[in-house]
Amino acid sequence: MNLWATLRQAARRIKHDAMTVYFVARDPRTPWAVRALALLIAAYALSPIDLIPDFIPVLGYLDDVLLLPLGILLVIRLTPAEVIEASRQKARAASGQPTSRAAAVAIVAVWVLCAAGFGHWVWGLWRR
Repeated sequence: MNLWATLRQAARRIKHDAMTVYFVARDPRTPWAVRALALLIAAYALSPIDLIPDFIPVLGYLDDVLLLPLGILLVIRLTPAEVIEASRQKARAASGQPTSRAAAVAIVAVWVLCAAGFGHWVWGLWRR
């Protein structure tokens, strides 16, 4: 197996585990402290904003390679086994569902509007 195939497989596994953690956060059987941690980990995993930007050489992927898997592992260790199993099944079912192109377009549109608003604000500051 080549390096790219291994990396793709690891990325899929992390994405699946992040979805599992998301469902752990929503399960009422999960203790509240673990739910809060799971919600933070899932939000960070699914967010386009990183703690360390990816364009920084080596360090940019440190959070994706180290921090995210460690957070996922911690949530899985602290969660009851039956909740983990139920959440993994929900994650499997969710990954098989089709994605929404309309939702993707809406998210991109929001990001473009935010970037345009920020650019307009910076332009106003620069012109003063």
